[in-house]
Amino acid sequence: MQSAETVLGVLRDRGRRNLPCEELYRQLFNPQLYLLAYGRLYSNQGSMTPGATGETVDGMSLDKIGRVIDVLRHERFRWSPARRVYIPKKNGKRRPLGLPPWRDKLVAEVVRLLLEAYYEPTFSDASHGFRPGRGCHSALRKIADAWQGTTWFVEGDIADCFGSLDHDVMMATLAANIHDGRFLRLIRNMLQAGYLEDWPFKATLSGSPQGGVASPVLSNIYLDRLDTFIETVLIPEYTRGVSRRPNRKYHRLYYAMRRAHGRGAQAEFRNLRQQLRALPSSDPQDPGYRRLRYVRYADDTLLGFIGPKAEAEEIKARLAQFLRDDLKLELSPDKTLITHARTEAARFLGYEITVQHSSTKITNGRRSVNGVIRLRVPIAVINAYCSHYLKRGKPAHCSDLFGAPDRDIVRKFGAEYRGIVQYYLLASDVFRLTRLHWVMETSLLKTLAGKHRSTVSAMAASTGPRSTPRSVPACASRSPQSVPAGKRWSYGSVAFRCDGPEDRSDHR
Repeated sequence: MQSAETVLGVLRDRGRRNLPCEELYRQLFNPQLYLLAYGRLYSNQGSMTPGATGETVDGMSLDKIGRVIDVLRHERFRWSPARRVYIPKKNGKRRPLGLPPWRDKLVAEVVRLLLEAYYEPTFSDASHGFRPGRGCHSALRKIADAWQGTTWFVEGDIADCFGSLDHDVMMATLAANIHDGRFLRLIRNMLQAGYLEDWPFKATLSGSPQGGVASPVLSNIYLDRLDTFIETVLIPEYTRGVSRRPNRKYHRLYYAMRRAHGRGAQAEFRNLRQQLRALPSSDPQDPGYRRLRYVRYADDTLLGFIGPKAEAEEIKARLAQFLRDDLKLELSPDKTLITHARTEAARFLGYEITVQHSSTKITNGRRSVNGVIRLRVPIAVINAYCSHYLKRGKPAHCSDLFGAPDRDIVRKFGAEYRGIVQYYLLASDVFRLTRLHWVMETSLLKTLAGKHRSTVSAMAASTGPRSTPRSVPACASRSPQSVPAGKRWSYGSVAFRCDGPEDRSDHR
C-alpha cells in the first residue's frame, strides 16, 4: 500500500501536467489517507460536536477505518444528512451551518485531500481563499504591490454563493478532468445528502454542504471557471498599451521652468514648479492605455481598472452575465459596486482600499505617493470592536470573567486584541487601533477591580506601569503565559504579578 504522500504527490504531478485522473475511487481504500485525515481533524473543536447520529471523534480506531473502507469498497457508503444550526452574522442575519457526523467528516477530508492535491496546481494565482500558503494577507499584499494607479474598483460579491452552486455545473466541471464514475457518484451523493432542521429532513437541491469539510475545495473548483474567464477573456480585452503618452502641457511647463532657472528668474521658476507639481506627467485620459487586474478570496472578488467609468460598467455587466449564464449564480446588488479609487474607498476583506494622491509629498524631487495603494482600518470596524467592551459609551467590566483566574482574564483580553491587531498590521493607519487598546485595557482593569472588589486606580497602581511606545499598538506580539509565582506578565502597558493576596485565585 502506497503512503499518503506518494499518492498525493502523483495526483499533484498529474494535475500540474493537466492529465486526466482515472480510478480515483480506488484511493479511498488506502488506510494511510485516513490516518492523515484523522491527524488534520481530531484537534479541531468541531470534532467533538455531534451530528445527526451523535457520533464524534471519541472512540476512533483502526478498526473503524477498516469498516469505513469495507463499506466504500462494496459501494454501500451513504452520506448522512447534516444537523443544521444557525450562527449570527455581522449584519444581524443568520448563516446556516451543517454539522455532519464524524464518519462523514473523515471520508470528506480524504476526498478533500485527493481533490486539493489534483486541482491545487491548476488554480489561478488570483485565487487566495481556502488554499495552502495563501489567505487574506496574501490577497491584500498583491493589491498593495501591483495595483498602482488604479482608477476604478469593481467590487463583486456573489449572493449566497455556497448555497447556490448548481449541482449539474459542479459535476460537469469535475467530469472534465476526473474520469471515474464511482468517485463522481460519491461527490454527487454528498452534495444531495440533505440536512435536518429541527429533525424534519430537507433535501439540498443546490449548493455545497455549508460546514462540510470538502466544501471549500469544491467551491474553488467551481469558481475557477470564473477566474479563467476573467484572465483569458476580460483582462486581455481590457489591457492594452505599454505606457501612457506624455502630457504635452506638463512638458511645456517643464521646459519653461528650466529656461527660467537658466535665466536666474527664481520667482518665475518657483511659480512654474508649483504649477508643474499639480499636473500629471502622462495623459490620464490616453485611450490607448488600459489595465485590468483581478483578485478573488472565496466568493468576494475585486477588480482594479485603469480607464473610463463606462468601460468599468461594461466589465461589471459582463461579469454578471457570465455568472448568470455559465455558473448559474447572481451578483449581490447591494455589495457589487463601482468605486472611484481616489475619492472613495473600496471594502475588501475587512479593509478599506484607496489610491493616494498628493502634490505636496515630495521625495527626491518626485511626488512619492501619487497612485500608490493605501490599506486602511475602517472606522466602523474599530467602533464595532470597541462596542463589545463599552456600556453607555464608557469601558465596562466583563462580569462573566469574575470567576476566572487573573492569568486567564489577561490571556483572554490579550488574545482578542492580538488577533485584531495582527490582522490589520498591513494597514497604513494601524495606529487608529490605539483607541481599541485603551478601551480594552480599561475594561481589563475594571474586570480585575470588580473581581477583587477594588478600584481601577488601586489596581493600576498596584500592578505598576510599564513604558511602551503609544504610537504602535502594544501587545501585538506578546502573549501572557503561565509563569511561576513572583514573576510578572503584562497586557499592553500594564504589568501584573502572580504573587500577593489579590492573586490567590491563580493558585486554586
